[in-house]
Amino acid sequence: MNRAPLAVAALSVLALAVGVVVTQTRDRGTDADGTTAFALSEADRPAFGAEIRAYLLENPQVLMEAIAVMEQRDAAAQAMGDQQLLIDNADALYNDPTAWVGGNPEGDITIVEFMDYRCGYCKRAFPEVAELLARDGNIRLIVKEFPILGDASVLASRFALATRQLAGDAAYETVHDALMVMRDDVTEGSLRAVATEAGLDSDAILAAMNAPEVSAIITANRALGQRLNINGTPSFVFGDQMVRGYVPLDAMEQIVAGLRD
Repeated sequence: MNRAPLAVAALSVLALAVGVVVTQTRDRGTDADGTTAFALSEADRPAFGAEIRAYLLENPQVLMEAIAVMEQRDAAAQAMGDQQLLIDNADALYNDPTAWVGGNPEGDITIVEFMDYRCGYCKRAFPEVAELLARDGNIRLIVKEFPILGDASVLASRFALATRQLAGDAAYETVHDALMVMRDDVTEGSLRAVATEAGLDSDAILAAMNAPEVSAIITANRALGQRLNINGTPSFVFGDQMVRGYVPLDAMEQIVAGLRD
């Protein structure tokens, strides 16, 4: 993490605090409401700066503590903003008929995953999400096709979405799983091989990949991601929490347990 902006801000806060102490013994005045005001003259500024520097050199942990507090406040503000975004976009997230639903459709916890078939961290998360669903048994998973890593990503998503439209949810799940573990380049040939392995009509699926309905789903998912400030994959929604980036299995389990608590 780049802490430079936070360090500058924390230094400003500390400078203000130390400045109050320093000026308590210097120029004083009284505001209209009777409170004491402190002023720092131009002549005092060099000494003031030297005092701040000496204080921070002697107590560097204070600066790190200030940065930690600011990070906590920023994280809390981000979480509150994310919660409002999720409320504003709840229907598109949780009630989208074009999105495949896995796990337990009646589960008490809903996870929404924005994924890209060419994303290395999506592939890493894939077996861990599957393990979470298997261990828990009461989680509803919604998959949002979110191809953002180039033409091959779009090609794979179009193939998966066309499969669902032509052959249904079970066929989509088979193709989705195959694409998530596929290490070959995404090409027409490799997609035909996936369809053949799944017992599907590859010609029909390839012909349907550019249908307006398929394009509309990708466009809608990208627009939703933009509204949610998602610019990378995987990104997850756990109940009322947004988590941008890869989440290991143990962390997912902790989040789910926290939501239930």
